[in-house]
Amino acid sequence: MIRRRSVVAGGALAALAGCAELVPQTLLLRSGWPAGVPRTVELADVPFFPQEDYQCGPAALATVLAHGGEAVTADALVPEVYLPARHGSLQVEMLATARRHGRVAWTLPPRYTALLREVAAGNPVIVLQDVGLLWTQWHYAVVVGFDYPSGTLYLRSGTQRRREEPFTAFEREWMKGDYWAMVALPPGRIAATAQDDEQGWLAAVLAMARTAPPAASAQAYATLLSRWPANLPAAIGLANSQAAQHDEAGAIATLQQARERHPQSVIVMNNLAQVLSDAGRQDEALALIDQAAADADSPFSAEVRATRQSILRRMGRKP
Repeated sequence: MIRRRSVVAGGALAALAGCAELVPQTLLLRSGWPAGVPRTVELADVPFFPQEDYQCGPAALATVLAHGGEAVTADALVPEVYLPARHGSLQVEMLATARRHGRVAWTLPPRYTALLREVAAGNPVIVLQDVGLLWTQWHYAVVVGFDYPSGTLYLRSGTQRRREEPFTAFEREWMKGDYWAMVALPPGRIAATAQDDEQGWLAAVLAMARTAPPAASAQAYATLLSRWPANLPAAIGLANSQAAQHDEAGAIATLQQARERHPQSVIVMNNLAQVLSDAGRQDEALALIDQAAADADSPFSAEVRATRQSILRRMGRKP
């Protein structure tokens, strides 16, 4: 009997160890709860869009867009996100659609702590889960809260406004999609998990600016510059967005500030000369573009020559 008890106890321990391996990130939270994150958070004001068959992607994206202030419905997003041939939505479509709607789409680091930080910062998080029991069934849901003392996550999911899932069960479903998660934030905000990732957030803003309205792009660049004032690509992007809105004065001010920080930047001198010319200040523009042209080895030499020729034509002089 003693030996049998020993075998049973050993089997039980082995089973527990096996379960532990299935939820590694949940176990890490016991000793590595993220600093500054409360143990209980719930974003009760996050909207809810019950999904139709296979249309969890549009419903999840509508949830975060509406929470960010956009008047949108899940049905309106179906043509943009839902792929009928696949009976669902790909992650790339989720990200791209958020950007077209003027939101900065940010893929979270694949960690439970990142998910918790974003929710604690007030950002509902879209997650990809495999909820199939016998076969793979991908599903998008939105995490809106958690209560660690009870081991519970709160989600907008399917037809449930407040689905409760244990941390462990959720991780088993989430890990099958490589812990994929995203937020889609208004351009005036920076993701909680991007606060120390200047280049990562710049990449997210640049991706958004390729398809977003100029006003949204300008706000995103300005927000990035408020966090990282010396970021040259963001300053150039902001000035370009301002110029696209015919705000020459704003573009000039942005580029003049950038030149103070980057006095040798040929691209800043070129762009500032161009916008000065657009504003009718041809003499200033020509003097500045001549300074830029002095750097014959610049990779922007062709652009500088084209800008100089344009300025001379506007002045009625032969290029």
